[in-house]
Amino acid sequence: MACACGEVYELRPEYAGRLVECAVCGRHLRVGSPARVVGGEPAFDRDAFLLRERLLSISSKYEVQAADGKPILYVERPTYPFRTILAYLSGTVAATLSLVWVTAVVRTLGLEAGGAILVLAGFAPATFLVVSMSLRPLRHVTIYRDESRAEILLRVRQDQRWAVLTRTYTVMTAAGEILARLRKRYVHNIIRKRWYVEAAAGPVVALAVEESIVLSLLRRVLGSLFGLLRTNFVLVRPDGALLGEFNRKFTILDRYVLDLSGDPERYLDRRVALALGIMLDTGEGR
Repeated sequence: MACACGEVYELRPEYAGRLVECAVCGRHLRVGSPARVVGGEPAFDRDAFLLRERLLSISSKYEVQAADGKPILYVERPTYPFRTILAYLSGTVAATLSLVWVTAVVRTLGLEAGGAILVLAGFAPATFLVVSMSLRPLRHVTIYRDESRAEILLRVRQDQRWAVLTRTYTVMTAAGEILARLRKRYVHNIIRKRWYVEAAAGPVVALAVEESIVLSLLRRVLGSLFGLLRTNFVLVRPDGALLGEFNRKFTILDRYVLDLSGDPERYLDRRVALALGIMLDTGEGR
């Protein structure tokens, strides 16, 4: 058994499944056993994940490492730049055509200048927004066993191309089994970012909330200040009980730590927790 602090223990088989305490750091750990391996995949059977984002890449790519730095998973979320540019160009063409059409209608009806300007100012931007957002490609997340991308272990599906008040993502296995849904409500982002983790049946089982409302408000005014005001999240149950943290490390390269040591009973599915950590980065543009 390996602790997130780096200490490794060899235990007798009768300890399998028991809750023990690390003699070095005091963390409470659940001793692993074949029956406890999540989804039959040992890569998810842990309480700490290190995420290292690949820079100089068009797509969002991550290498997921164990606490000792050993690579265990590979994550990719394509950005589709050419298809996105095409969507914006289509929106521009549609807005231009709508502007020409509305101008002709205004002249035919003989509307006053004030009313005509109001109609023109609102119709063209709305047309651009609807057309461009409707044509933008969905950006699904795929979690592979390794960088070869030969075997898919997990998918995070973007459910809507565009959303006004809320956006959802569905976490599923490679076989299509739905594990959870991640819900982001834009109204909460005005003051403090918040994500909801919903079980496949519907109820909320966990939340990810920015760790400090003061820092959240400062980021709205000052931005990240070159990374000094980092966006970190705490993971909690609906009753407020702490499950873990998702923190950005202060380094030149983007590195993140998903620490679930506050959830030794494995209340939160580690597959869902990792999917949430990825979306907290790519979904918030951090």
